[in-house]
Amino acid sequence: MPEGPSIVILKEAVMQFKGKKVLEASGNTKLLNLPSLEGQTVTDIRSWGKHFLISFKTFSIRIHFLLFGTYRINEKKDAKPRLSLRFSNGEMNFYTCSIKLIEEDLDKVYDWSGDTMNKKWSPAKALEKLKAQPDTLVCDALLNQDIFAGVGNIIKNEVLFRIKVHPLSTLGELPAAKLKALVKEAVTYSFEFLEWKKEFTLKKHWLVYNQKICPRDKVPFTRKNLGRTNRKTFFCGECQVLYS
Repeated sequence: MPEGPSIVILKEAVMQFKGKKVLEASGNTKLLNLPSLEGQTVTDIRSWGKHFLISFKTFSIRIHFLLFGTYRINEKKDAKPRLSLRFSNGEMNFYTCSIKLIEEDLDKVYDWSGDTMNKKWSPAKALEKLKAQPDTLVCDALLNQDIFAGVGNIIKNEVLFRIKVHPLSTLGELPAAKLKALVKEAVTYSFEFLEWKKEFTLKKHWLVYNQKICPRDKVPFTRKNLGRTNRKTFFCGECQVLYS
């Protein structure tokens, strides 16, 4: 599943279509009246966490790539796209993804202060939300899109390793300094992820995700599916402290 930084890269890649009119709309999605898209002008292209958003005058299209979704810009795959939009200067094609029509104002639908990569991100609000659920495991909290929109499993693992917190720690037991570090590093790592992804060097920077040996303690990492989310988690039993 693409994490927030990957969606930001997509958004930047397709800004050429902002202000352009849809010449042809096709695909196998049943949730949109595709013919009605033709002739419509793209008024904005935005992202919120893992949501990619294409806005028109009276509605927006939300695209979520789920676990295996992909896209192609100015080229096609052999597979039938869920949605294809062609413009005078190119095309966007989306595959194996979830598509939703949003007819409300996006500013009323989305809390931009909850998106870790948005300029309106609010660390104070994130801390408030974390403190309101003291029994929640930290590994689940980081994947909660209402708190950290855009954070995915890679970022979760790397952030917890950086701040030396065991994934089964509960929020209520975390020292105040660790709670603040959690919020800070979620954003810091997201922007580093973005730069490494653009450089095609992301995997070279992984310290814990899909790794075998802790670079700090030189002991094997533990790998388990943990938390309510049951996502793949790597951690070091030596340097990542369990607060519970």
